[in-house]
Amino acid sequence: MFHLKMNRNDLKVIGLLALPVMVETVLQTLLGTVDTFFAGQISDDAIAAVGVTNLIVNIFIAFFTAVSVGTLAVIGRYVGRSDAERGNRALQQSFLLSFFIGIIVGALNLLFYRPILEISGAGEDILVYAIPYYMVVVVPIVFLCLSLVLSSCLRATKDNVTPMAATGIANVLNILFNIFFIKLGLGIMGLALATTLSRAFGVGILFIWLTKGTGFLRLPLRGWGVDVEMIRSILRIGVPAGGEKLIMRAGQLVYGAMILSIGSYAYVAHNIAGTIENYTYIPSMGFGVAAATLVGIGLGENNPEKAHRMALAANALSTIFMVSMGIIIFIFAPFFAAAFSSTPEVQMLTVGVLRMIAFFQPCSAITQVIESALQGAGDTRYPMFLTLFGIWGIRVCIGYFLGIICGFGLIGVWTAYIIDISVRGFLLLRRFNGGKWQMVAI
Repeated sequence: MFHLKMNRNDLKVIGLLALPVMVETVLQTLLGTVDTFFAGQISDDAIAAVGVTNLIVNIFIAFFTAVSVGTLAVIGRYVGRSDAERGNRALQQSFLLSFFIGIIVGALNLLFYRPILEISGAGEDILVYAIPYYMVVVVPIVFLCLSLVLSSCLRATKDNVTPMAATGIANVLNILFNIFFIKLGLGIMGLALATTLSRAFGVGILFIWLTKGTGFLRLPLRGWGVDVEMIRSILRIGVPAGGEKLIMRAGQLVYGAMILSIGSYAYVAHNIAGTIENYTYIPSMGFGVAAATLVGIGLGENNPEKAHRMALAANALSTIFMVSMGIIIFIFAPFFAAAFSSTPEVQMLTVGVLRMIAFFQPCSAITQVIESALQGAGDTRYPMFLTLFGIWGIRVCIGYFLGIICGFGLIGVWTAYIIDISVRGFLLLRRFNGGKWQMVAI
């Protein structure tokens, strides 16, 4: 389907871009684990409160993605063109845009926090913990928005180390704050304060780094006027990417409810398998960011052949990593299942799903990396519509048919998942090799 050419320098460039993102992803995953651990020191309802809040935050991240993806694509082009003045202007406008979006989302949550939490299904026993945690974490969500967008600005210049370092420092601070506030007897409020303060420190690191200058980008502290054309360019690319995230999150909610209707064993097995699967995405996230960055810069340099070559090389490396992880998952599936649950029925279902996950790792790599490459080029509408078709037309509809109507249960639902990933991977690769993304103007 394509002819892949790689050289040692390509591999080095891609690896240096991907590795910090993978480390950062591991750190972010550990951060969630740490928060859950400390919540468990309070009560089971506190764990539920953290979980409900994170579920809602993931929905809001879709709006922030609209800015971060658009920013990466736009600044990447200016990096390729060596146009630092326009790159700095894009950085400034991205900061303004993310700041105001974060403030608006926070204000809406301040006004409607209770109905939002109630819609999520939280009962009164959970709301006792969820409301204070939600107010302290979600109302100042501007810090999360700024963190995502400023990290994208740096990644567009091939600097993935600074976002990784900021995340690492924020993680350490989060742990220290958690211990300190819990010892003060602040309970769930202490966990919330630790999360928000650590995010604020992380943003502070990124802000200071950008104001001092990174070699290409430097955040100007003057001339903060609104550049409508620049903002329009960022949103024209970013809004479809944000829409795709919303489509994905909504589909996951319906998908999860469908599995819950099958039975508690199926739902527990699904969550265990999903938790393990998340770790297989770490390579594709790293190589996906590398592909997006290099495609944007390659197009800015007016070198689409280089952009195409680097993206396919990133995809090949991601596939190698993910296939290796798939082999490990297939072999050790019984061990992983037993580590999470002692219930035989849950273990049996988990092993079956994990071995299915092992087989579709190549398609998963293509879906993640090639989609990121298209987004780096500014071609975000096609992935959005493809996700709409894949999530709702295949994963939900076919999943319901196989899992519920045909009675195949959890295995039937996950079969639809595999079909979705495989079809989207094939169509995304065909789109990328077709070359239309090279014509996207910024």
